[in-house]
Amino acid sequence: MKGRKKIDFFSFTKQERSGVFYLLLIIILLQLGYFLLKTLPSIGVDQNFVLDGDTQAQIDTLKARISTKDSLKIYPFNPNYITDYRGYLLGLSVAELDRLKAYRTDGKFINSAAEFKQITQISDSLLNTLSPFFKFPDWAVKTGMDHKPTKKQETGQARKGTDTKDLPKSDLNLATSEDLKGINGIGDVLSERIIKFRDRLGGFLVGDQLYDVYGLEPVVVTRALERFEVVTSPKVEKININEASVAELRQLIYISQNLALNIVAYRQRNGSIDSFDELREIEDFPVEKIERIRLYLSL
Repeated sequence: MKGRKKIDFFSFTKQERSGVFYLLLIIILLQLGYFLLKTLPSIGVDQNFVLDGDTQAQIDTLKARISTKDSLKIYPFNPNYITDYRGYLLGLSVAELDRLKAYRTDGKFINSAAEFKQITQISDSLLNTLSPFFKFPDWAVKTGMDHKPTKKQETGQARKGTDTKDLPKSDLNLATSEDLKGINGIGDVLSERIIKFRDRLGGFLVGDQLYDVYGLEPVVVTRALERFEVVTSPKVEKININEASVAELRQLIYISQNLALNIVAYRQRNGSIDSFDELREIEDFPVEKIERIRLYLSL
């Protein structure tokens, strides 16, 4: 019986031996490359960088807040009554707000932009941005002092024309186009726009709603409110914000389609809205108008 033929490396042809050699070489090189990739630091890559979804979400939120602050429309306000939230939106630091609160705790009032800077120690650039919207008592604005004007000063102011408060105020809800055009800064276009806005509201509930009329400058609104006020308030059927549909919310002039969708989505995620301050947490809610919008809502 013939024995089996013994096979060894040297029994292969030269071509076969070369193939085996190259196969082993490739395996060794792949193993070596894998080892190097695992042990050596990657060139140009930060080993500490990790794509974190939560961190990215926080960054996106901060960007949205900055965008909101940059696009915030400022209305005239008395700086003596700045809340923490409003101060944040206006760009004041915690320390600056604390100085203002400490000053007001003693029963004192700020009556000029210069005094506001002295008390809060805000920067000149921020003061220049905010001061045009400061709304102090009329006597403080007109005199620029921290005391009421003298009789002589009051007489001089009264001679300036119909924009002073020496005339009795008329009902803003009954004012005609011609009545409104008596205010310096209100012409044919703006007077008609005010009346159309009033009609869409069903009548003004508060005089500050004039600030919501497109194209009406704050200084012109101030003049108008020296001549007009809401004497007869319309009856308003308030919308229950916890029960209203998107279509029902959309009926309110202050609520857009997108905002109505955001309100309903917020309710679905968080349950009923328990306070009007909670509206500030709703995406794209115009917080600077919250006091006027709440006049039309119920919980």
